[in-house]
Amino acid sequence: MTDPPAPRESLAASSSFLRACRGEPVASTPVWLMRQAGRFQAEYRAIREKVGFLELCKTPDLAAEVTVFAVRQLGVDAGIIFADILLVLEPMGLRVTFEKGDGPVIHDPIVGARDVDRVTGEIDAASLGYVGDAIRGFKRELPRVPLIGFAGAPFTLASYAIEGGGSKNYVATKRLMYEDPGAFSALMERLSVAITRFLSMQIDAGADAVQLFDSWAGALSPRDYRAHVAPHMKRIVDALPDGVPVITFGTGTGGFLEELAASGADVVGVDWRLDLADAARRLPGVTLQGNLDPVTLFGPVSAMKPAVEAILAAARGHRGHVFNLGHGILPGTPVDHVRALVELVHELSAR
Repeated sequence: MTDPPAPRESLAASSSFLRACRGEPVASTPVWLMRQAGRFQAEYRAIREKVGFLELCKTPDLAAEVTVFAVRQLGVDAGIIFADILLVLEPMGLRVTFEKGDGPVIHDPIVGARDVDRVTGEIDAASLGYVGDAIRGFKRELPRVPLIGFAGAPFTLASYAIEGGGSKNYVATKRLMYEDPGAFSALMERLSVAITRFLSMQIDAGADAVQLFDSWAGALSPRDYRAHVAPHMKRIVDALPDGVPVITFGTGTGGFLEELAASGADVVGVDWRLDLADAARRLPGVTLQGNLDPVTLFGPVSAMKPAVEAILAAARGHRGHVFNLGHGILPGTPVDHVRALVELVHELSAR
C-alpha cells in the first residue's frame, strides 16, 4: 500500500527542486531532464511496441508508469508527466494524428480568420482528464517526488495548427501573423484560455510545478515576440494559482530571454546555444534551468564532467538553478550516461 499524497506545503519545504524554483538554498542542485521518459529507454520502447503514442498518452496507468519508471531509473529530483503538447488541440476542435515517420499531423489546418472561428478556447478540462488521472497515479506511487505538469505555449501550438505539422521556416504562421494580426491574436487568445484551463486542471490533480514549452518561439525576432506572443504568455502566468512555480522554455530564445522572464514565470529555461553565465547576468532575479547540450550525453562520461562543472560554476551565486539539458534527451542516448549525468550534478554541486 502506498503512502497518501504529501500535502503540497510539506513537499515544498523538503524538495530541492521546488526550493530552487523559488530561489531558496539547496543542499545540491536539483536535476530533471526533458524527455526523461522516452525512446532512449528499452522499457519505454517495449511498451510502445504494444500501444501507439496517443494511446499511451490517453491511458493514465501507462502514462503514470513510464513517468514513475523514469524517476526511479535515473534518480532525478522531479518527474514530468508523460503527455504531449498537442493534446489540448483536440478539445479545441482540431484533429491531431501521429503518423509513423512524419510526426504529428493537424488535419484541416488554420488558414485565415474563418478557420479561427471554428476553434474554441473555452474547453472543458474534463476532456483532458486522462492527464489528471495520470498525475494522480504518479502521486500515489511517489507522493514525495515533485511532479511537473506542462502544456505547449500559444505560439508553438499556433504554429502547429497553422502549418499542419512541423516546419522549418514557419512561413504560413508568420504570413497570417503579418497579413491578419487580428485573426492571429484571436487564435492566440483562444489558445491561451485553453492552455490556462489545461494547466489549472493539472495543478488541481497534484502537479507541483508547470512548464510552458515554446519550442518554436526562437523562429521569431525579439520585436515580433514582444508584439505577438509576450502578452499572451503573461496572461497565462497571471491566471495560474499562486504558489505553484511556472517554468517557461523555448529553443533559440537567447535574443529575448528578458521577454520570457517578463511573463512572470518563476524559472526561465535556457537552451545550450547560450552561455548560462550570460543568462545569469541578464536575469539576476529569476531561477534558471538548463543547459547542457543533449549530444554531450553521447560522448564519454569523462568528457561530461567539465561540461557539467562549467554550467554549475556559471550558476553559482545566482538566485536559483535547476540543472537540465538545453532540450530533450535524444533517441539512442545511452541510459547509463544519463544516470551518470544525474550523479555528477548531485556530486559536483553538493554544498
